[in-house]
Amino acid sequence: MTEILKTPASAFVTIPEYPFLPNWLEVEHPDYGKLAMHYVDEGPREGPVVLMLHGEPSWSFAYRKVIRAVVDAGYRAVAPDHIGFGKSDKLPHRKDYSYQHFVDWIAALVARLDLQQVFLLCQDWGGPIGLRTLSQMPQRFAGVVVANTLLPGCEAPPNGVDPWPSEVVANWVEATRQADDLPVSAIVDGVSVADLGPDVLAAYDAPFPDASYKAAVLEFPGLIPIAPEMAGVAENRVAWQALEKFERPFITAFSDGDPSTKAWETVFRHRVAGARGQPHVEIGPAGHFVQEEQPEALAACLLALIGRSTRA
Repeated sequence: MTEILKTPASAFVTIPEYPFLPNWLEVEHPDYGKLAMHYVDEGPREGPVVLMLHGEPSWSFAYRKVIRAVVDAGYRAVAPDHIGFGKSDKLPHRKDYSYQHFVDWIAALVARLDLQQVFLLCQDWGGPIGLRTLSQMPQRFAGVVVANTLLPGCEAPPNGVDPWPSEVVANWVEATRQADDLPVSAIVDGVSVADLGPDVLAAYDAPFPDASYKAAVLEFPGLIPIAPEMAGVAENRVAWQALEKFERPFITAFSDGDPSTKAWETVFRHRVAGARGQPHVEIGPAGHFVQEEQPEALAACLLALIGRSTRA
């Protein structure tokens, strides 16, 4: 069996604005056995907890300023690195990853940490993973903020919503299917409207010393269930049945500059029971990684939701 890859700890020594102590959870893979999932866990253990789920090709670093805002407000912040990303273990082959594996690993984290009163904050792949997790254990979740994310089940979109996937997404999936390496920081920079600076861009590259560490980065886009025959479509449709009945607060906080996911803002508002009548926001100026470019605005939306929910 090919060896599990572990990014050396030295790669993370100079990461800016990321002072958080590491935490580790063992999760299972059918071929590799136990894997080490890294997660940030800051703030008091009693009361509400914010579960922050990142996407492609980032890691918990993207949420660093939101984590600090949540903790400063007196709440707990939990932000894992998906297997294959950040400080977590990385598997050597693209075929080692599946959409179901990612869901199972996050569900294991929620159950093993026994998280209750959870406010889910998810962006990009954090949505397909986190919303599936919520649908399996809705009693643990008190509210949701979705930002530049999706949950495709290959249904026809609501009236007035453009078909999905867009040409941008379809081209991205095809490009990564044929690639054997991806420039992580250049991808983050390319879908941002702000100048992120060399230290921040270097932090996005840090988990991946070379292309051999990027199997998950390469495979993630191709796992998006954009065709009816793909793995995850049936499970996502079941998840939508749960979301359509989920009556706790569900807020959209999409950016003003992310064409790849913008159509999903309307889908969530239209279909999720708890989204009706909520104070949805559009955050800008920002590209795809809204938590990187506008962390204060995203944190304000999240904290307002927690405040309203805990006063109710």
